[in-house]
Amino acid sequence: MNCSDLIIIGAGPGGYKAAVYAAKHGLKVTIFEDVNVGGTCLNVGCIPTKTYVHSKDFKEAVERQPQVVEALRSGVETLLSHPNITLIREKGVFINANTVSGVTAPNIIVATGSSAKMLPIPGADGQNVGSSTELLGLKELPKRLCIIGAGVIGMEFASVFQKFGSEVTVVEYLKECLPMVDSDIAKRLRKLLEKRGITFYMGAGVKSIDGSTVLFEQKGKEVAVEADYILMATGRKPNVSPDFANAGFEYDERKGIAVDEHFRTLNGQSSMVNGQCFAIGDVNGRQMLAHAAEMQGIHVVNRILGIEDKIRFDVMPAAIFTEPEAACVGPTEDQLKEQGVPFECHKSFYRANGKALAMNETEGMVKLCCEPEEGKLLSAHVFGAHAADIVQEVTAYITLGATLRQLRETVHIHPTLSEVLIEVN
Repeated sequence: MNCSDLIIIGAGPGGYKAAVYAAKHGLKVTIFEDVNVGGTCLNVGCIPTKTYVHSKDFKEAVERQPQVVEALRSGVETLLSHPNITLIREKGVFINANTVSGVTAPNIIVATGSSAKMLPIPGADGQNVGSSTELLGLKELPKRLCIIGAGVIGMEFASVFQKFGSEVTVVEYLKECLPMVDSDIAKRLRKLLEKRGITFYMGAGVKSIDGSTVLFEQKGKEVAVEADYILMATGRKPNVSPDFANAGFEYDERKGIAVDEHFRTLNGQSSMVNGQCFAIGDVNGRQMLAHAAEMQGIHVVNRILGIEDKIRFDVMPAAIFTEPEAACVGPTEDQLKEQGVPFECHKSFYRANGKALAMNETEGMVKLCCEPEEGKLLSAHVFGAHAADIVQEVTAYITLGATLRQLRETVHIHPTLSEVLIEVN
């Protein structure tokens, strides 16, 4: 039986970053991957989608996507060629709490990721129905595209395929898109996309798919939409496996693997006793974001090494790469109200920003929430050009416990879009 210091199951963002970090700190690592290294994000998620976002037309996107993916995948494989890392290209299967497919180790990280969740409705198994993975594999641009779901995946594909020339319809069960984003920001972004020609049906429950027809109910009325392709963008589910039972930890097909605050797997109400077994990334269902998986992996390796870190998992930025972008960090205004947290809200608009005017990117808004009297920053919700970069700056301030006043007193280069942060009132 082979031995390692650490076994990692899955070579997505969380798994491979943890492997490289552990190897650089002297641990002998065995990592299992039965598909392609890089996980969903690199192969059929974040990277291919952003390639589409930054391509001028569908033909260019289809040609560039495999080139970009292959270049980055090759880079990950190079990182995993570290002398302390053994990459096994097969599925890692638990034999017991310390053994995976013939390899034993005192520490194990499960990083098996997630997969697309399809609605259990009649007709969902049709040939013209698929997840984002299948949509990215199309070689011909659909004339009519119906997207079920107005979350991150749905909104990004709606934006990019409308740009390519598809007639796009979005059907969403909730009353507003992007529930993780402040409702004021989400509504403004949706209205802007509507002006560009995307049709939204909000508060609509899909009943069935009949060939090329999507049937749904909205406000008590049945509505039918015709489409050449139907994208099911209704979330993702953790990739769990029956062999997890051999390891003795709790897991659920919907919620994923149960973990504590340090991502250690749980058995009942107590932590695992047979070795150190952790679960990071989408499979624990905590924060389904590639960068969350990466930081969880680093935190777990630090725990194994006995290194203390100050990573704040309660401060987790996220971005939606529509055109324009949207991004957020921290609670929404509605959530702060529900929690009874005292706060004040400050807004500013891109149309008053010199760089935005020069770029002809005047559609945008910033909303900052902080403790009263320009106190500690609590959240930032933004839509507009480079919203992700602007939110990333605020993330640093929130992580360090800084105030809005301190942000205002930080010198910002002129002219830049980030000046919208100090122009809030």
